[in-house]
Amino acid sequence: MLNHKVHAVMEEVRKVIRGKDEAISKVMMAILSGGHVLLEDMPGVGKTTLALAFSKALGLDFHRIQFTPDVVASDVIGFTKYDKQKDEFIYQEGAVMCNLLLADE
Repeated sequence: MLNHKVHAVMEEVRKVIRGKDEAISKVMMAILSGGHVLLEDMPGVGKTTLALAFSKALGLDFHRIQFTPDVVASDVIGFTKYDKQKDEFIYQEGAVMCNLLLADE
């Protein structure tokens, strides 16, 4: 049963990503094991599209953060701000608050 579902997700991703079977397998293994993946490749070859395809195939909440010198911790983890109208503090989620995060450099 699980094998069928895994195969179905990988086939869904392969509809979008061609020629990256090893990367697709590694991402799937990381998802199943609760791990992380480091995808290193040239710009413009589909790393972001691969992450987005997996998030859509699995129904996951996807965020991407572009790491630049001006990124601060609150961009990543979120911050609390005061709302004068409601007279309360409101938490603004950062990029890391999702199921699948693409941290791009």
